[in-house]
Amino acid sequence: MARTPIDFPVPDLTGRRAVVTGASDGIGLGIATRLAAAGAEVLLPVRSRRKGEAALSTLRAAVPGARADLRTLDLSSLDSVAALGDTLRGEERPIHLLVNNAGVMTPPGRQTTADGFELQFGTNHLGHVALVAQLLPLLRAGEARVTSQISVAANQRSINWEDLNWERSYNGQHAYSQSKIALGLFALELDRRSRAAGWGISSNLAHPGVAPTSLLAARPELGRDRDTLGVRLIRFLSARGILLGTVSSAQLPALRAATDPTARGGGFYGPSGPGHLGGPPAEQKLYSRLTDAEEALRVWSVSQQLAKVEFP
Repeated sequence: MARTPIDFPVPDLTGRRAVVTGASDGIGLGIATRLAAAGAEVLLPVRSRRKGEAALSTLRAAVPGARADLRTLDLSSLDSVAALGDTLRGEERPIHLLVNNAGVMTPPGRQTTADGFELQFGTNHLGHVALVAQLLPLLRAGEARVTSQISVAANQRSINWEDLNWERSYNGQHAYSQSKIALGLFALELDRRSRAAGWGISSNLAHPGVAPTSLLAARPELGRDRDTLGVRLIRFLSARGILLGTVSSAQLPALRAATDPTARGGGFYGPSGPGHLGGPPAEQKLYSRLTDAEEALRVWSVSQQLAKVEFP
């Protein structure tokens, strides 16, 4: 079945500086490429220099003359996040867009970050909390929009407050859901705090729906030597235009959330097709797990303690 192309027109971003985490491949690279094509200067903070150089070559081939560069970042290390913060603050240039896109998903066995946190909670959530805190002066200077990429998994399960690090009983999918719920609650609280204190930052959420990205693909470093059955099924359905999105369409909700002049702080953007699995990007109703303001305050407080950062 032929699939009708889906797109979102990114406005002119000339003069804007953007940071996109997880831009060494997949959705993140697609987002970074589109921002560069719209005139933004794009920074790709990457863990693997080899993958980063390949991504940069791909981006520049797609956008001749693109203003794009690499920085070093491992979100699973708070020291690495702090080092990037030092580097970018030292450059003394405002950041206008931050897309918190990077993530890891469902390693078959429990793994930990350099700081001892369960890998998904530490990388997907705490790493991004620390990054926002490190970059806060630059985000305020740029009156930035911060878009945090969550997941349909944030509409499932809950935060395991009794065992945030899943030390007593590990379930990879449940831990993944927790990481995305926590990031979503943090991002919404960031927007509330900014409005109350006049920081000038707007913070919103996006999710890509379901598409054949690299999250579930073979990742030997996560202990997954071959593609999961789930990703094989997703590829099959996506290729035939059945319900799901593509890697290209999955980029669009975050692009709309990050760049659409009408996208609002505290808003939530995702695919508008059946089940919000694929289709054009549109604003959506917040997941029930993201509506509790007291839960968001708890996430805000505990996350700062764990990430060893402090917001004003």
